Amino acid sequence: MSTSGRIADVLPAVRGAVEDLGSVAVPTTERDRERRRIAALCAPFAVLLVVAGVYPLLEVVRISVSVERFETVGFTLSAYRTLVTDPYYRRVAFNTLWFAALTTLVSVALAVPIAHALEKYDLPGEGLFVTLVSFPISLPGIVAAFMMLVLFGNNGVLTNVVATFAGANPTDVAVAVSVPGLFLAFVYSMVPRATLILRGTYAEVEEAAEEAAQALGATPLQTFRYVTFPQIRPGITGALILTFRTGLAIFGTLIVIQTLLVWTLQLDRELSAGAFPVAGAMATVYFVFVFGFTALGLRYTSAEVGL
Repeated sequence: MSTSGRIADVLPAVRGAVEDLGSVAVPTTERDRERRRIAALCAPFAVLLVVAGVYPLLEVVRISVSVERFETVGFTLSAYRTLVTDPYYRRVAFNTLWFAALTTLVSVALAVPIAHALEKYDLPGEGLFVTLVSFPISLPGIVAAFMMLVLFGNNGVLTNVVATFAGANPTDVAVAVSVPGLFLAFVYSMVPRATLILRGTYAEVEEAAEEAAQALGATPLQTFRYVTFPQIRPGITGALILTFRTGLAIFGTLIVIQTLLVWTLQLDRELSAGAFPVAGAMATVYFVFVFGFTALGLRYTSAEVGL
């Protein structure tokens, strides 16, 4: 195709875009006024997206391909090559994925019965229970880790109780600074997030269908399996997406309980060592993975809702 032909194909699209902008700037119909209101409401977020999202991400990418450690000059993929070929970084990636996946599955598995109980039964002191369940969301990761130390450290309250009944040394049963302790800290932070999502999902469950199943002789477990679960499945998928992303992003807890080398902790170490290209490559890979995982997860959730 000739250059004039390509220009002729592009001109209608450009002309249409200009006309759309003109209709938003100077609306003449109710539809145009609605589009202007939408544009006005989205403008602050668009500015924030560019200033706090797109621009920093582009700078991180530039750093990751820089030839120099302290200047963004030249172009090289050596940092990415290091992430792919070095067994050390592959092990860090594997640790990150399996630990985040395990804590996600356990957190959502615990959140389902909690949300079910809160929405289906009149519990005594329900307001207090909801407050206690959602309280960890307001705590920084460092505080959650410190609570693990207080409870399960060498001199922790529960450690001493277990040691007393087991007749063992407290240091032998302490788990705060081990992988199980880190696991408990992660789950403690992630269960409330999954619970809040599932509570919203339970609000959309058709109670008439559940009552009909029970009237036909279905047990509570059968009712949940065949009637309730299909309706809350999109919410479970959303909870899995959110909690998995949370598990990948937790950092404050890892600063205190450094028992498992994962991506965020290694990224901090790279920055502390001045290895900025590798840190930039790690941050870029992290963003691409999380963004892609979220997009696919939301697409799957939308497909389920469509069904």
